[in-house]
Amino acid sequence: MRKEIRILGIDDGPFNKFKDKEVLIVGTLFRGGNFIDGVLSTKAKVDGTDSTAKITRMINKSKFKSQLRAIFLNGVAVGGFNVIDVKSLHKKTKIPVIVVIRNYPDLKKICKALDNLGMKKQKKIIEDLPKPTKIGKIYIQHIGISLSDAKEMLKLTCTHSYIPEPIRVAHLIAAGIVKGESRGRA
Repeated sequence: MRKEIRILGIDDGPFNKFKDKEVLIVGTLFRGGNFIDGVLSTKAKVDGTDSTAKITRMINKSKFKSQLRAIFLNGVAVGGFNVIDVKSLHKKTKIPVIVVIRNYPDLKKICKALDNLGMKKQKKIIEDLPKPTKIGKIYIQHIGISLSDAKEMLKLTCTHSYIPEPIRVAHLIAAGIVKGESRGRA
């Protein structure tokens, strides 16, 4: 695998679930884990159902799309419970997707919350995902890519922390735009 493989890292910005109607989503295009080549952005509804369509559109209309070899997501949801249909994102962009998770998710708790909110479709999307695999200090779910290739991409992109640089920088940019200053961890 080439060291400067093009990867898009996606994260959402901070939001107030009681006040904000939309959440900022930022994508950073990296060459490996060292060089940022571009930034993409879109917005999705807080606790909505439009994240997959918005992210798919953001990627498919980008001049960078033909260069992309993988999409890294910071979790499977943005803006609270706006769940990204990872399989659909892969199918509609034709790009492998790797979901990066800092801590192993409590799927029972998540599914119960989705049930209480009447979000059956979002619950089904989460239940249909592959079980998270521990890689070092993080967990991943991978669609359209082998585990060995996903591990290789993580080696190339985890240059400053155990979170891939494209996600870490997307987080910093999103927080900086929304709050005027970045803070917290991806």
